[in-house]
Amino acid sequence: MTTAALRFDLPEPDDFTRPYWDAAAGGHLLLRRCHACGKAHHYPREFCPRCWSEDVTWERASGRATLYTWSVVHRNDLPPFGARVPYTAAVVDLAEGPRMMTEIVDYAESDLAIGMELGVTFRHEEGGEAVPVFRP
Repeated sequence: MTTAALRFDLPEPDDFTRPYWDAAAGGHLLLRRCHACGKAHHYPREFCPRCWSEDVTWERASGRATLYTWSVVHRNDLPPFGARVPYTAAVVDLAEGPRMMTEIVDYAESDLAIGMELGVTFRHEEGGEAVPVFRP
């Protein structure tokens, strides 16, 4: 496969992550919550990254977040990102506690501010999973 044909933005779900991607296709963001320590985490793992317990289950997130930091990307040579520039790569604090890497969409760059409230939405691309992104 040539570099031009590779996609670097589409996830490859497996049996474990399938519930996450199915929920995303339905417009819902899922987290994992540990029943031993009570903490939520993202990205999905089969164990708690804080206490290492395997007593972890899926939980629907509220979809609310605040902007922790961001960077506007003006150049990216990997397909399909080059067609999207400029875009805003960001880290958000989910209302449930975890931080999540994402993209900010539907905004004016001058309106972005640390701590601003955001809501989840999903990018749907043909041939791929729905990917969570955020907007004001």
